[in-house]
Amino acid sequence: MSDTDKPTLTNAPQMYVHYCEEEGCKAWGGWGNSPSPAVPTRWWCFEHFPHKSYEQE
Repeated sequence: MSDTDKPTLTNAPQMYVHYCEEEGCKAWGGWGNSPSPAVPTRWWCFEHFPHKSYEQE
């Protein structure tokens, strides 16, 4: 398939805004985690992300 075969976009892409789920934190939630596709993803900033490895600390 080439680029000329693709249909044109009819709507602009939507941006999803995720903020940290920690109470009182207003930071961008760039670190998400979900145990399975059936569970909605929860988002945290790096400071509050609960699943950091030892190397990330």
